[in-house]
Amino acid sequence: MPNLTSEKVLAALRSVVDPDTNKDVVASGLLQGLNVKDGHVSFALEVSPESGRAKEPLRLASEKAVLALKGARSVTAVLTAHRSGAASQPRRATTNPQPQAGAPERQGPAGVKAVIAVASGKGGVGKSTVAVNLAVALNSLGRKAGLLDADIYGPSAPRLLGLTGKPTSKDGKRLQPMEAWGLKTISIGSLIDEDQPMIWRGPMVMTALTQLIYDVEWAPLDVLVVDMPPGTGDAQLTLAQRVPLAGAVIVSTPQDIALIDARKGLAMFKKTHVPVFGIVENMSTFVCPNCGHESHIFGHGGARETAAKLGTDFLGEIPLDIAIRETSDGGTPIMARDPQSPQARAFLTVAERVAAKLDAGDTRAAPRIVMD
Repeated sequence: MPNLTSEKVLAALRSVVDPDTNKDVVASGLLQGLNVKDGHVSFALEVSPESGRAKEPLRLASEKAVLALKGARSVTAVLTAHRSGAASQPRRATTNPQPQAGAPERQGPAGVKAVIAVASGKGGVGKSTVAVNLAVALNSLGRKAGLLDADIYGPSAPRLLGLTGKPTSKDGKRLQPMEAWGLKTISIGSLIDEDQPMIWRGPMVMTALTQLIYDVEWAPLDVLVVDMPPGTGDAQLTLAQRVPLAGAVIVSTPQDIALIDARKGLAMFKKTHVPVFGIVENMSTFVCPNCGHESHIFGHGGARETAAKLGTDFLGEIPLDIAIRETSDGGTPIMARDPQSPQARAFLTVAERVAAKLDAGDTRAAPRIVMD
């Protein structure tokens, strides 16, 4: 396969002209964050906020031009907005219960009754496994559920759900979600090669996340489960700012080092007035498959104690079990593979408690996050 270089990509993009300026996207300075590796290309076109939707044809034309190059295996382009006259110093995020005058109304994706976030303070606690099985469990309870893999830097839904191929589009503007195990799902991992790193700045991540929320044909769904990236950064704030979240589920392992970060995640949602449904303790107990001995490898009960101290609910314990690991690696969630197993019952318990929260209507509107 011919070697695809940055120079070849730039040459192709110089053929794409912005009709508003009569300059190509390179000469006009729109091109940002170009990354080329092993035939996989990603970049952003930085435009003004008010012209974002009008520039969608320019984005599509740019993708098409690069994809036509020999050696191009995939192309991911996003629109990202800059603020005119923005100060160069970092801006401080604050919360304001009252929307600013002229600010757009916060709204969820069309045809989705409720959106919940599954989050963790740090990586490696099994958040994505919990999110996938929670979504499948909600489906089994009669809720039409979908899954948005919002972890731009470390997408795992394609592997966890056994998804192959790429999503399609009927009109070239909105993506059709892929389907697996009864779930409608979208992941940036389905749009790029599994080994391709996402070397993107914060604005590019936020733009991509916004497109995955609003430019997908989700409807009709009772609940959209969002598998958040770990931590308390741009993606979490973008979601809290733009989507009226019904609630958040915090995932942690029992040991203190994980719970410290879990408390930070819980505090972030509370500060933005997003209801916290509760905490899930993952990898809670290991039962030896040979002798039946129960071991608490990462400790036990830490998440329950933390929930009690912070005044939030404890949603349940998920065991550290080889069946969960094997089904996750194999692309068949334990809730789909063996729904009557004790491991699946643990996820179902969490789903029942989350469903009860949704039925209770604890959907207080979150305040708008503004930058000053």
